[in-house]
Amino acid sequence: MDGLDRTRAALIADDDEYFRMALRTILRDRLSLSAVIETESFDAAIERLSARDDITLALFDLAMPGMVSPASLKTVRECFPEVRVAVVSASQTRRDILCALEAGVHGYVPKGLGVAELARALEAVCSGMIYVPPSLADLMPDEEAAAVSVLPAGERDVDDLDQLSNRQREVLRLLVEGQSNKEMARSLGLSPGTVKFHLAALFRHLGVANRVEAAAAGARLLVREAG
Repeated sequence: MDGLDRTRAALIADDDEYFRMALRTILRDRLSLSAVIETESFDAAIERLSARDDITLALFDLAMPGMVSPASLKTVRECFPEVRVAVVSASQTRRDILCALEAGVHGYVPKGLGVAELARALEAVCSGMIYVPPSLADLMPDEEAAAVSVLPAGERDVDDLDQLSNRQREVLRLLVEGQSNKEMARSLGLSPGTVKFHLAALFRHLGVANRVEAAAAGARLLVREAG
């Protein structure tokens, strides 16, 4: 049975305007979705997801601004559990595919598929299946060892601020300054829901459980970076 409400909206997050156009056509004409929202960056996609409650399908490119790694999608899955989330990417490396699937996405769809195959892959995701590209079986098995794991809290390298998006770094700076969620939202022009998402991502990255621990860890990292 089809698991997607076609009267609701889909989100495309990809900085390639022409590919967004192709996806929009497939979603509207072949999957009969009533509304398609487009963004060019990961942070803009999160703002749309936080601001709307009618998005049931979200498609993410891996190479767009703000997307640090496929592991970024784990927080998307946790914060928006009702949304079907899939990667649509030009990358077909085993590492990216495994990392995205480990993050909990509902499918990994290569951009190189033909229109008919791409439509079938998205239909599978929408109907409740987990789509895995057939090419995964043909990729070199030794690449699997190089796959980036989505580590549980407390087991990741917390010394690398480069693993944060620009927006997450801004939220971290304001958290260290002692701003509340509402103050952060006003300072950054974001919705409170978007701020909550970025805080959840920061907690996961820093391996902490609350704001006090995050502020302390963030202060150490920011001082280290400035030095």
